[in-house]
Amino acid sequence: MNATVLNAINVQINSEFDASYRYLAMAAFCEHQKFAGAASWLRFQAEEERQHGLKLFNFVLARDGVVALEAVEQPKGSFASLRHVFEEALAHEQRVTQEINALYELCFGQKAFAEMAELQWFLTEQVEEEKIAREIVAKFQLIRDDPAAVLDMDRELGRRSSATTGSAH
Repeated sequence: MNATVLNAINVQINSEFDASYRYLAMAAFCEHQKFAGAASWLRFQAEEERQHGLKLFNFVLARDGVVALEAVEQPKGSFASLRHVFEEALAHEQRVTQEINALYELCFGQKAFAEMAELQWFLTEQVEEEKIAREIVAKFQLIRDDPAAVLDMDRELGRRSSATTGSAH
């Protein structure tokens, strides 16, 4: 495996684990605020991000590469509102999309074709991740701070299950 590509994939592995940690912090905040549905949704998301990290982790090992795990930075643990949690989640997904795009471009330039094939799944996954996050943020923008509507949204978020996430691992 090309050293430049290996290094970049290791950066992405760590980014995926960082994302998992961020979503767990968001879940903890929501749980503390008694938004159990949102907390549940975010726990699913944290696990999904962990699985993304493991997908790349396993790919590196399958290609006889060395995985380089780094320390995970402490994530933000307080938010102005439930809406702000999901606005930050959307912004994070948009950053991850940029990271995956840049990684794919690097692999293309390095003619790392097996890596490009592996990353194709991530490109498709990020389209779905951003779509879902945008839809949630749009709903929060519509309901604003209406307490009854926020509670309804929390219940809706709590209906997420592994069958409704749309991700294959």
